[in-house]
Amino acid sequence: MKSTAQFSSWLSAFLPDSLHTRPREWSRAALGAAIGFLFSTWVCSQLFGLHMAVHFSGPLAASAVLLFAVSSGALAQPWAILGSYLCACVVALTITHFIDHSLVGAALALGLSLLVMCPLRCLHPPAGAIAFCMVFATPAPGEPFWQPALAVMTAGVGLLACALLYNNLTRVPYPRPHPGTSTVHRTRDPLPSERAGINADDLDHALDELGSFVDVTREDLELIVRSTEKHALRRSMGDIRAGQMMSRDLIHATPHTRVAEGLYLLTHHQLKALPILDEHRQLVGIVSLVDLVGAIRANSFNLRAILGLQKQQVLGELMTSPVQTVDVDAHVVDLIALLSDDGLHCLPVLDSGALVGVITQTDLVAALHRDLLRHLD
Repeated sequence: MKSTAQFSSWLSAFLPDSLHTRPREWSRAALGAAIGFLFSTWVCSQLFGLHMAVHFSGPLAASAVLLFAVSSGALAQPWAILGSYLCACVVALTITHFIDHSLVGAALALGLSLLVMCPLRCLHPPAGAIAFCMVFATPAPGEPFWQPALAVMTAGVGLLACALLYNNLTRVPYPRPHPGTSTVHRTRDPLPSERAGINADDLDHALDELGSFVDVTREDLELIVRSTEKHALRRSMGDIRAGQMMSRDLIHATPHTRVAEGLYLLTHHQLKALPILDEHRQLVGIVSLVDLVGAIRANSFNLRAILGLQKQQVLGELMTSPVQTVDVDAHVVDLIALLSDDGLHCLPVLDSGALVGVITQTDLVAALHRDLLRHLD
């Protein structure tokens, strides 16, 4: 029985996991790969002949799949394709010069190319096929021996150009942007969400311990971990919504409220932000205590303001617009990053477009505390 269960488990490992992409993304990637492959091989055939373009069409097709279907992967970044193609060309030309155009030479070119790509951080699987094809590529009579390498690099640049244009036009950022290191407070502290639990150093250590090739960038892995933590937290926290934790007795102002009056409202009610409503009671902006203090300090050095010759500022001149808002049914987990990592002190809550309340950092802490007590009971 035990051996049968082990065999079944081993056999199930051959079954593929389900894809977590949508059919629309499949169509987008398929169209892009076809366009990129067609353009790059066409350019290569126009410049170096159809025979040369067909000779390298297999590796180019494989690269097209990576650049358009898994463009966020580490193996599909611009340096990966350009650097790997260059490594394959140099290694293959060296092999053919010192050995010959044989299967042994092709296998040696493949292995050495892989060995060179790793320390240069440009691992790209189709480049192995490029090295193999380069060994058997023969330039036309009278052409220089390095012409196949020029053809390969031309096709690679053409394919990369298509990927850069097509992916970004279809709202897939490419190349994968590196996350910014600065926070909203412009300090070297990590974001509040990264100060506890798993952080970037932990992911680096985990990848180092794994020690094998992983086709995922550390940034993508961090996004997956953060998203997993978020979904687990949402499940454990039940159904706490913005409407349950918001303040309903709204203190607000209008765009025509003077700065001094707005500062009084903030200090008197011990608030850090003030929603701004128009004559139809629609939210048009928000003003923070920092905004008002900055405006008052600027006027303290303004001679016209000191002499009373300058028109008094109103909140409409200082308010932030448009405003980051949340829906009344937003889950508490969705508010955590907004009120911590994004540096917001107050989140207006809307119900069918109308302002019905505000959520502050204090409200969020109180909701998290209540949930913690519920789990301790």
